[in-house]
Amino acid sequence: MGILSSTTFFITTIILLSFSDSSIALDTIFGTQAITDTENSTLVSKYGKFELGFFSPGSSSNRYVGIWYKDIPCKTVVWVANRQNPIIDSSGILMINRTGHLVLLGKRSIVVWSARPTKSLQAPILQLFDTGNLVLIDKKDDENSDNNYLWQSFDYPSDTLLPGMKFGWDLRTGIGRHIIPWKSPDDPAPGDFAWGVTLCEYPESQTWKGSNKYYRDGPWNGLRCTGTPELKPNLLFSYEYVHHKDEVYYMFHLKNESVKTRLVVNQTNGYIRTRYAWNSGTQSWDGFSSMPKDVCDGYGLCGANGNCVIWEAPVCQCLKGFTRKGNFLDWSQGCARNKPLDCLDKHLSGFVKISGLKLPDTTHAWANASLNLKECKAKCLSKCSCTAYTDYNISGKKSGCAMWFGDSIDIREFQAGGQDLYVRLHASDLGGDGERMVKIGVVIVAVFVVACGLVLLACYIRQVRTRKCLKATIEMIENLNNESQAENLDVIFFDLDKIVKATCNFSSDNKLGEGGFGPVYKGTLEDGREIAVKRLSKSSLQGVNEFKNEVALIAKLQHRNLVKLLGCCLKGEEKMLVYEYMPNSSLNSFIFDKTKSKLLDWSKRFHIIGGIARGLLYLHQDSRLRIIHRDLKTSNILLDIEMNPKISDFGMARAFGGNQSEGNTNRVVGTYGYMAPEYAIDGLFSVKSDVFSYGILLLEIICGKRNRGLYYPNHTCNLVVHAWRLWKEGRSLELIDPWLKDSSDLSEVLRSTHIGLLCVQEHPEDRPNMSYMVLMLGSESTLPQPKQPAYSFSKDIIVADSPSSKQESFSTNEITITTLAPRLKFVITVLMLSLLTFQCVRSKLVL
Repeated sequence: MGILSSTTFFITTIILLSFSDSSIALDTIFGTQAITDTENSTLVSKYGKFELGFFSPGSSSNRYVGIWYKDIPCKTVVWVANRQNPIIDSSGILMINRTGHLVLLGKRSIVVWSARPTKSLQAPILQLFDTGNLVLIDKKDDENSDNNYLWQSFDYPSDTLLPGMKFGWDLRTGIGRHIIPWKSPDDPAPGDFAWGVTLCEYPESQTWKGSNKYYRDGPWNGLRCTGTPELKPNLLFSYEYVHHKDEVYYMFHLKNESVKTRLVVNQTNGYIRTRYAWNSGTQSWDGFSSMPKDVCDGYGLCGANGNCVIWEAPVCQCLKGFTRKGNFLDWSQGCARNKPLDCLDKHLSGFVKISGLKLPDTTHAWANASLNLKECKAKCLSKCSCTAYTDYNISGKKSGCAMWFGDSIDIREFQAGGQDLYVRLHASDLGGDGERMVKIGVVIVAVFVVACGLVLLACYIRQVRTRKCLKATIEMIENLNNESQAENLDVIFFDLDKIVKATCNFSSDNKLGEGGFGPVYKGTLEDGREIAVKRLSKSSLQGVNEFKNEVALIAKLQHRNLVKLLGCCLKGEEKMLVYEYMPNSSLNSFIFDKTKSKLLDWSKRFHIIGGIARGLLYLHQDSRLRIIHRDLKTSNILLDIEMNPKISDFGMARAFGGNQSEGNTNRVVGTYGYMAPEYAIDGLFSVKSDVFSYGILLLEIICGKRNRGLYYPNHTCNLVVHAWRLWKEGRSLELIDPWLKDSSDLSEVLRSTHIGLLCVQEHPEDRPNMSYMVLMLGSESTLPQPKQPAYSFSKDIIVADSPSSKQESFSTNEITITTLAPRLKFVITVLMLSLLTFQCVRSKLVL
């Protein structure tokens, strides 16, 4: 909830200097006294923290009675009595009348506002406390406690929530405490929004705009509201949630009284903003947080059974076991079950666990603090209409039980700190049978392969003729595979003569550079088009596979931030790729060159950073196949005439179909210094390994130095370590390329550095996806805190066939076959070999 989201975590302690202003005003008035506007009289709390009196808001001339901070020179009003009934002159009088009611009189002694105590008073007193609470007390009462307040302003808040205020309901009196914003800075009348606690079996705080729900904080789970996962205990604030037969409310308390804190609901957009620590230097309040924080906080954005995932595109996704009902752009209809629940047999349904969520709207939910999670599951299964359940309390005490009935509304997913939700599905949607079939299939294939191996071994031992038969069979299958790949390239083929003529017979004057698979030449076709020709090295033993891989991939990719493949040339031993020509060469030729780096000011570099991110997002998510590049680095980023970046060199890329997004290999390929640790060490690659490489590249663009070329006296510090240390010490500006100091938007540079450190975190699951990356680069939303990065890789790691003489090295030994069903192809191949072997053995036995 907003009150709790506002009091989070990495808050630094701020000491507010008290002003020397003093007042002789009293904090109490009796039945015979009054506060008058003409005399400018006020009440001041005992220690001078708050003041009550008449005021005019903004540029308005209307007069209101309000409470404001006494020791802040810029008047900050926290409560208004006559919000809807202003006094138009200075005739106002605040007093206790003969019946013990607190009344505000206007012109001609007309009552414009009144506060009626819960019982008659014998000796009424009006007192202003240092909490900001204005109370009516009967001095005849022996105790001065909350229970003896016969009326208090804390029960009727305006737009501000203060420490110690109860935010919620008194079920005995029916008092509901809602926070409602001012209509405008000049008018404290109630605006369109209202923030309060809903009364239901499982209460939670919500914001309404008129009669429509606008934002939900999520229900309390013992530690925090589930919509604010960043909330955690801290040194400045403590939190309290009370729910029993008499009351339901939230409250926060200050642990450090020197920090002035208030929560304000804003009329402009319904934001719940936390303002804390008055800054005397700027004469303003320092803001800490606001809710809602992004588009996924909009109530019910993804409809029923939809899950909002801010780092995905589109942000709306259906929960497992559900399918979208509307069109691609319209999620108002939400998602429907793939198969309805069968209420006649509870064994025909089960639960799938979905982690990291903001729990659904609790309007149709039920909670019981005495049940454990196992009992909760059984109870949900016993009720036909129960659709989900979870822990009621995750604070380490009894788990309790919360259950939902009907559709799940307003769910969102968090990268960290969300809560588990167990969603009920039909048994056929749980995937259990499918998983068992896969396991059975794996066992069958394993047994089959072992059997085939034994047969092959027997055939080898018995007869050389059989061995020749197998060899011929294998060669036949490989030829079929190669022919199939060649047929599937689906690109324009250039005649070798045209390529030779365009490059002046591969003249050294036309040579642009040399990569891991061979040289690259500039050429000009007969129609005047300029091209870049990548000529596969004849000495490359397995380069043909990378060549076919690159052609097969790039031919199907179309994006403004990917280099465009024009065609290829296959003639004898010559294998060449023909690309569009990039007149500004590669990114590394600029940022690592002392002279040319001056041509790239910050706006150009930030444009390049964003373009690379969009290109990667297309590869990872928007292309027909999910592409993992595996060799992203500055030399593989080409620049066109307008300095637009284009990702190139897909020889090491891997393609996946469906929802697959990761794989592994026994041969690590790529460039040392850009590889993610899990890939360099264990051969595990995924979209997150590309994200790591992108983070290295981003830091290099900011710094103007290579990750592996930045060393210090200890000879162990690379660019990532250097950037992390500067960020931890608050000196990130020292990382910037000196040529950028005058052209930079420093806040944008710091944000980019922060994003770069998020990309190079050690664990893949901590790194953001490229969709979230693009969102972070294009907005000013709050960024998560990066964890310690993978500083460097062991110097014993060997990159396949990496010449030690080159600063950037390439692998030529990774065989990559781009196919949608490699395992199926493998099984078919083994089956064919086995059948042919059987025939060979049989023929031998007959002879």
